[in-house]
Amino acid sequence: MNKKSPVQFHFLSSCTLQNRGLLKMFILSIFKKEKKSIEELTIIFCDDEFLLGLNRQFLKHDFYTDIISFPLSNANQPLVAEIYISIDRVRENAQSSGSTFKEELHRVIFHGVLHFCGYKDKSSSDIKTMRTMENKYLKAYI
Repeated sequence: MNKKSPVQFHFLSSCTLQNRGLLKMFILSIFKKEKKSIEELTIIFCDDEFLLGLNRQFLKHDFYTDIISFPLSNANQPLVAEIYISIDRVRENAQSSGSTFKEELHRVIFHGVLHFCGYKDKSSSDIKTMRTMENKYLKAYI
């Protein structure tokens, strides 16, 4: 009997995501290494307009972003959460940074996971630590 992974992907926008089973296992390994228990994580790939709507509705921000993370469980419980990723932003960010779409997509996925592991990106010090961790996991995965 196949057990459903706690990590699920949903596509509201067209996106190529290869080796999904391997990626799910890698995401679970990040949570394990960071000592964070997980019950369920849903990653939803969407377009700019969909994510802009969520940004306006839930965060009262009126600008495009590449990712929004929503924790749905209490802090002292295993993680139940959703991550929304704009494929449009990922594509544009990859072009402007000179990286590949695949690399940027995985960086953004790991960024969302790292937020749920306690990493922040508000101060310059936090951003530096977040980038270091993103690069660590990106290098280990790709």
